[in-house]
Amino acid sequence: MLFNSVEFLFLFLPILLGVFFLLGRSSHRLAATWLTAGSIFFYGWWNPAYVGLLLASIVFNYLVGYGLARGGDVGSVRRKRLLTFGVVCDLALLGYYKYANFFIDTVNVALGSGYGFTDILLPLGISFFTFTQIAFLVDAARGEAKEFDFIHYSLFVTYFPHLIAGPVLHHKEMMPQFGQATTYRFSHAFFTVGLTIFALGLFKKVVLADGIAPYVGPAFAAAESGDAPGFFQAWGGALAYTLQLYFDFSGYSDMAIGLSYMIGVRLPLNFNSPYQAVNIADFWRRWHMTLSRFLRDYLYIPLGGNRKGPARRYLNLIVTMLLGGLWHGAGWTFVIWGGLHGLYLVVHQAWQSLRARMGQDLSTSTRLGRAAGIALTFLAVVVGWVFFRAHSLDGALALLAGMLGMNGVSMPAAVALHAGEVARWLEGAGVAFTPGGGREFVMNYLWIAILLPIVFLMPNTQQIMARFQPALDHGGGSASVRFTWRPGWRWGAIMTLVLAGGLLSLTRPSEFLYFQF
Repeated sequence: MLFNSVEFLFLFLPILLGVFFLLGRSSHRLAATWLTAGSIFFYGWWNPAYVGLLLASIVFNYLVGYGLARGGDVGSVRRKRLLTFGVVCDLALLGYYKYANFFIDTVNVALGSGYGFTDILLPLGISFFTFTQIAFLVDAARGEAKEFDFIHYSLFVTYFPHLIAGPVLHHKEMMPQFGQATTYRFSHAFFTVGLTIFALGLFKKVVLADGIAPYVGPAFAAAESGDAPGFFQAWGGALAYTLQLYFDFSGYSDMAIGLSYMIGVRLPLNFNSPYQAVNIADFWRRWHMTLSRFLRDYLYIPLGGNRKGPARRYLNLIVTMLLGGLWHGAGWTFVIWGGLHGLYLVVHQAWQSLRARMGQDLSTSTRLGRAAGIALTFLAVVVGWVFFRAHSLDGALALLAGMLGMNGVSMPAAVALHAGEVARWLEGAGVAFTPGGGREFVMNYLWIAILLPIVFLMPNTQQIMARFQPALDHGGGSASVRFTWRPGWRWGAIMTLVLAGGLLSLTRPSEFLYFQF
């Protein structure tokens, strides 16, 4: 079931919340049980066959976590063995469903063999509920997980706003909220703010992300098929995907936070204007923030972090990002994408160390320096997204060759008819004009021209809603007074138009891109 589907918006959500608040008047436990059951139904709508897998994972991890919490002193051999057992079982489950086919295909290519393997359907959200529970096991082993109410734990794992595509939750930040009495009482303030955030996210997804989506596929498909996309065609496709992914993930993150805030539960912030990042480390503090937190706390730091010298620090960064890339998908293009970001981080850290040795003040910057940093970081991220989106290494390299101008520079002839003297100047500069594709070319770049200023200049949802701080780890800052949401007829009219635009665009509901991971 999709957040942007009619059955979710007009059947599932009203019934789920209506009964939840009705039950909450008499029994918080019964209301929590209902919300858990509704979340499991939400998951099973996609494929009921995998509900058993989800429930088995919950029971297994709950029992292991309970055993860890009651299993002697922190750091004891018994705890370490039990933790290892739990994490290995979780990773084995994830590895089987997500990477078995990838492993067999890789072996066949390397050995020239033809081993067969039944195609495995990837359970929706398995990466997210697996990582969420691994974090719980580690917290339990460290003595940080204190509450072990099974209903609350089941709700923590299955909670429908986050179950399918994140954020990756921490036990300690969610369980206390499920125990608060205010969670079970309907609040007009919570519901209104939550609905506003949801409406913004819905508009981002179905109007902006889905609006530019048709211009992504043709460029990447041409590169995959062996065609040689020209300079403008390649950049049009790469930038279209960069913006589609941005508004798709930003929209999902807003919708998840808004849905949760309707009942007064705050999810952790997961998206904070990442294309405004001044360097690649700043980008990863803003993009998929809870995954970055998980990789830092449960992989990078246990590997040694930055405690064992520069060389080991750089190796840890590379390893962490390679595994982060593999987490996103079972393919070498994802591994390359992760490795590329690991290399970006190494170069950034080395550059910062060099500046420090030269006596520069790293805490200060100029406006020009920040602008240059944002532009360079954005360019590096766009290059990375090419590998992330492409289905093969050859396809990614073909598109990058086009972006470098190695396939020539061409534009549709229809553009020249309306360009006058500019067209003649372009032709003299070596630009070729080819028949067909004029409307698609213009619309592609029109969408880019509309969306880029929104990305770089407009406040994000957290800034607009800063007065209410609807997310945990609120890091969006505050927008100018003009863009700060407050109850009133002006914002009411604006949000009515935003919500109407989103609802009127539900004729072709599409999956969120992060459902694939």
